[in-house]
Amino acid sequence: MQVSVEHPSNLVRKLTVSLPAEKIESQVSQRLRELSRNVRLKGFRPGKVPPKVIEQRFGDQVRNEAVSEVIRESFSEALRQENLRPALPPSIETSGKSSGDEFQYVATFEVMPEVSAIDVSKLKVKRPTAEVEDADIDRMIETLRMQRRQWKPVERAAKAGDMVLFESHVDVDGKRVPAEGEERSGTVIGSGAVLTEIEAKLEGLSANDTVDFEMDFPEKHGAAELAGKKGTMHLKVIRVSESLLPEIDDAFIASFGIAEGGVETFRKEVRANLERELKGALMQRLKGDVVKKLLEQHADLELPQGLIDAEAQGLVQQAQRQAQQQGRKNVQIDIESVKPAARQRVAAAVLLGELARQNEIRLDRNRVNEMMASIASTYEDPMQVIELYRNDAQLMQGLESRVIEDQVIDWIADHSDLTVEKLSFAEVMSPGNAG
Repeated sequence: MQVSVEHPSNLVRKLTVSLPAEKIESQVSQRLRELSRNVRLKGFRPGKVPPKVIEQRFGDQVRNEAVSEVIRESFSEALRQENLRPALPPSIETSGKSSGDEFQYVATFEVMPEVSAIDVSKLKVKRPTAEVEDADIDRMIETLRMQRRQWKPVERAAKAGDMVLFESHVDVDGKRVPAEGEERSGTVIGSGAVLTEIEAKLEGLSANDTVDFEMDFPEKHGAAELAGKKGTMHLKVIRVSESLLPEIDDAFIASFGIAEGGVETFRKEVRANLERELKGALMQRLKGDVVKKLLEQHADLELPQGLIDAEAQGLVQQAQRQAQQQGRKNVQIDIESVKPAARQRVAAAVLLGELARQNEIRLDRNRVNEMMASIASTYEDPMQVIELYRNDAQLMQGLESRVIEDQVIDWIADHSDLTVEKLSFAEVMSPGNAG
């Protein structure tokens, strides 16, 4: 096999691979012989189909399969020979036929960038730490009670914490919005689900009470006819309901799948769930800080455009799926708008991968099993989930990628200029405080 390498650009390689034609022909002959022994064709006894008939019927298919296999095997060998690391599968150009005693093809592909030894010792990294306290468990149990609360209609005036159902319309610029009928809405007073001016008017009103008031609508109001305008709102309360929180009794605890052990076991389960969430959140904050500092250190890193394009396409598809789940259909997203985020993600993956390679960081099977067990523990039948992972190569590959990435992040933190940052559970879990 002869291989020549061209460099059309820094990260593009063009391999011309030449092989003896016999390599293809011998494979074709072998496959045709196997077919002649096993194929069944009408009018011929098994194993007695003439070679010429086999060639006419299956020749093109067999040749294409043989060419594909020879290209696949020789391309892998050429990569090893030339010490090349493709970023994506190659584009292959070939006639599929031999020329004289030689078969040739051209493979064009992008390679992974060559990254010199990455020094993380000067990266100023913050490792957040936190613990789940009893107060955090208390707050979570109250949250669970709020999620299971029921609503009971009352005759009294609405107050903070009550749910109020109301109808309204607005007079603005000489028009009525909506043009006909009433807009029916509901809110829990104090939740901020509606404008604060409306909440303030609802408090103190009872069912069938009405109120008219002037208000300024914000520029980003959801209704285009009202955005940035001043109008008169006409509001009528339909129903006021107060919340009934469930007691923390056996029935409430059993609704979470805990049949025995009472409050003590329930609190242990809540703690375990919070600790699992906290562990993941701490790693995400650490990862965010480490990746940010790495990208700043390697801002000029050249990346394969194919990887960026593929990542951008994945981000677009993810955004479209999320939009569909939210009931928004036919959402169009400009792929160019996500290219900067795609580039950052690719750069992070390349740098973390290089650090793993340069420092011989190997996948820790114990951590894989721990993460798998942690994921499975959130389901009713953990063993079924574990078996699902073990029998699905794609799921397991995704899990292993997460684990090795976490290992690299921990390695960077341990070898960087590290500062430990003590936080509370609430500070770690608050979206506004994400690193």
